[in-house]
Amino acid sequence: MRLRPPSGNDSAYLLDPHRRAVPHEHMARYRGTDQVDLVIIGAGAGGATLAQRLGRRGWRVVVLEAGPFWDPDRDWVSDEAGSHPLYWTEERVIGGSDPVELGKNNSGRGVGGSMNHYAGYCPRFHPSDFAVRSADGVGADWPIDYSDLRAHYELLERELPVAGQHWPWGDPHSYPHSAHPVSGGADAVWDGANKLGIEMRVGPVGITNGSFGNRPHCIYRGFCLQGCKVGAKASPLITHVPDAIAHGVEFRTDCMVSAIDVDGQRVTRVRYFRDGSEYVQAGAAVAVAGYSVETPRLLLNSTSRRFPNGLGNGSDQVGRYIMVQGAPQIGGRFEREMGMYKAPPPEVTSEQFYETDPSRGFARGFAIQTVGPLPIGWAEHLLANGIWGEELRERMRDYNHWYPLGVLAELLPQADNRVTIASDTVDRNGIPVARLDYSQCDNDRLNIACAKHTLREILDASGASETLEIDRYAHLVGGCRMGTSPEDSVVDSDHRVWGVPNLFIADGSVMPTQGSANPALTIMALASRLAERLGRS
Repeated sequence: MRLRPPSGNDSAYLLDPHRRAVPHEHMARYRGTDQVDLVIIGAGAGGATLAQRLGRRGWRVVVLEAGPFWDPDRDWVSDEAGSHPLYWTEERVIGGSDPVELGKNNSGRGVGGSMNHYAGYCPRFHPSDFAVRSADGVGADWPIDYSDLRAHYELLERELPVAGQHWPWGDPHSYPHSAHPVSGGADAVWDGANKLGIEMRVGPVGITNGSFGNRPHCIYRGFCLQGCKVGAKASPLITHVPDAIAHGVEFRTDCMVSAIDVDGQRVTRVRYFRDGSEYVQAGAAVAVAGYSVETPRLLLNSTSRRFPNGLGNGSDQVGRYIMVQGAPQIGGRFEREMGMYKAPPPEVTSEQFYETDPSRGFARGFAIQTVGPLPIGWAEHLLANGIWGEELRERMRDYNHWYPLGVLAELLPQADNRVTIASDTVDRNGIPVARLDYSQCDNDRLNIACAKHTLREILDASGASETLEIDRYAHLVGGCRMGTSPEDSVVDSDHRVWGVPNLFIADGSVMPTQGSANPALTIMALASRLAERLGRS
């Protein structure tokens, strides 16, 4: 099958059909003294999408990225340990009663960001996610609603493109590519879910099912979480960066931004370190897209006489309301071989439990997904159950007989779950590092417990003879949330930082709530909407 990419983004055709490196030999180069139209900090889901959209509109854009410009042929390997450079592993401090491990499942570095190593899962948020305070009495309402993002969801699903069955939950919709085939393991748990009256679907994944421009189809090699060397899995590196470069955007890599300078109430330039030396880039406006830890860190470190507590932090809101999703996984052992590593990790999924059900005794809900840990990931699962030494070795021989299910449980925003600056720790450039404190509330614990019980029921109904579980988190969002006033938010509905008219935030930190959906597609949709709004101004 060959699906034609939509107009307005030629990335799929700009890729070389014979090598995976993104052509950037003729990329525009700007001087630090050039006042470009926009400086974007971060080249992930938000930053790269915003750059592509505004480059198309003729804006002069410089994107400063802390990591490298990845060449999948040269840099990415079919190996879990060898994929470590894809993750943001710079020093951070964690705390709270339920601390969040930071690293491979919630941070990325390099052009493409964490979408280089995400599982490829691209669901939309539900309409209810935008009004949970009004509907369920928890969290916060967004200052925009689902209808503001619908057209951007649809366009991005064609640009990535997304493959999956017709989706019956939230705002029911279909996808441009048909669903991928599923493995025998996915068939088994799907059958178990059906016995319990739980509806499942295949997809949606941002993975080509058929060729797409110069991108090949998926070959089901199982390394989605380690960087797709094939080029079938969507990430901004291949879906938006090539077109951005073709329209004059510069991606300046290995640049660690340290501060944003202001003159009065307006930002004027960005300061950054590269190879141990400090540089500046002037800009008429700045958009921060460093995600939910690095974006608050940068704003808090950008102090001045006018903003002594950091940019946008006049009401002590920067860094607050950080959220993750509860992401426990439970594996079941089956008599026959299941091949958990085959096909995209999120093969069959369900959002049947996504919305609030008062009979469960807690607000909001969770989504169910198949997951496909490779051997090191599965060994971590075993270690979480106290399995070590000779027993671990013997259990690993049994790898192909196990099949795990996971959930994404919506955990609620709380003001004290926040990013601050560690007072006594700096990174290699002398920049004070971030501290993330996180604790669950009672509603969070009830949600996770219900989700785990549901997974066990499905695996039992599927014929599993034994189960093992691991508690995890996934998907950071929040920290600079959007709202209707500077007293309880950091940006307005147009992503503009309160009190700083030419400073914007274009990443998942602006989300007031998390939902039970993976956030990548929504981050891209928000950035696409922001570009549309800026283009009209």
